[in-house]
Amino acid sequence: MRRIVLIAAALLGGVVLAGCGAEGVASPLPKTVVGTTPTTPTTTFPIVPAFHKKGDPTKGKAIFVANCSSCHTLAAANATGTTGPNLDQLKPDFQAATAQVTNGGASMPPFKSSLSTQDIADVAAFVVTSTGGKAP
Repeated sequence: MRRIVLIAAALLGGVVLAGCGAEGVASPLPKTVVGTTPTTPTTTFPIVPAFHKKGDPTKGKAIFVANCSSCHTLAAANATGTTGPNLDQLKPDFQAATAQVTNGGASMPPFKSSLSTQDIADVAAFVVTSTGGKAP
């Protein structure tokens, strides 16, 4: 009987000692991160013919007002559309803007058959410069 009590005491002591190093709830996340972690998903846009053109933002404003303002919000064009994304917040770069206008996406139709390559470069340059970016 004494042997059983000693074995039970040893097992109980082992269980108690195993929990001594715990500091509360264990977290599966490291406290430090080495390197970088992605913050937002990125989308790669294709290079379309309009990307190789130099866009004219002044001409692009008129194209934007006629073709884009009913769906998009863009302060520089006094546009308050809500179907497409708010371009003031999105701030697309020239590659993204030319690809999106050319090919469309989500609920946006493609404009490659209704706008010339130069028109697409112009409207993209207007959007990019209006939102603080640089167009070539």
